[in-house]
Amino acid sequence: MSEDDLHLLKEVPGISPWRYRLAKWVESKAVQRFILIAILVNAVVLGLYIDPTVLESYDPLFHAIDLTCLAIFTVEIALKLLAYRLQFFRSGWNVFDLIVVGIALIPGNGALSVLRTLRVLRVLRVLTVVPSLRRVVAAFIHAIPGLGSVVAVMAIFFYAASVMAVGFFGETFPDWFGSVGKSLYTLFQVMTLESWSMGIVRPVMESHPYAWAFFVPFIILATFTILNLFIGIIVSTMQELSVLPDPDEPNPETLDLLTKIEEDLNRLRQQIDSRN
Repeated sequence: MSEDDLHLLKEVPGISPWRYRLAKWVESKAVQRFILIAILVNAVVLGLYIDPTVLESYDPLFHAIDLTCLAIFTVEIALKLLAYRLQFFRSGWNVFDLIVVGIALIPGNGALSVLRTLRVLRVLRVLTVVPSLRRVVAAFIHAIPGLGSVVAVMAIFFYAASVMAVGFFGETFPDWFGSVGKSLYTLFQVMTLESWSMGIVRPVMESHPYAWAFFVPFIILATFTILNLFIGIIVSTMQELSVLPDPDEPNPETLDLLTKIEEDLNRLRQQIDSRN
């Protein structure tokens, strides 16, 4: 059960008991496991759609399964909207689910036929159903401010290196280093270590024997230093979040206490209304 989502209802004064029970049922582990199974089945079906041989034989079956999964997702979103109402939009995960399902409901005919390809985004709903994946995404989002600084450092370093590469190798290898843009792309390939030696550096060294003095320090700084800063920041953020209480696994005693308090408050409201 998602305590974050249920907490949205507890902040609403005079919330109807049936709305809270409906939200509690929708967010229950059994329902969420059923939704997860539907997402995985739908992902397999959408993947098989790209195989024309399979599609010819089982097109009606795949179409029926796809519509059934979409109906399940739509009913789930409708029940959440009914339970949470405007509080539904205070959760970023709920908004994400609504957008993904809404895209799937757009007709795929005419000018909007390209949107049919976006049906595969329904697979991303796994991120909202599985708590461990939600924590990974939350850690990445929490690390964005730190990653921004690393990106700024990398951008300055890449720009300086690309300008130097144009000056060193631009005339001899215009396809790779003829402009700043081409140089940036080539250096990005070198940073990823994709065919950097036999594909780029050794051909350059045939004309510029001392080119290694540029590329070796670049790889050390770009690949083994700056790039690893991304990993370090994300790992550090995940470690920080791991020591915090898990909102998706609330304390059962706390939940029972909150439920009893809510029931007492409802009885008091009824007594006050009956006296008035």
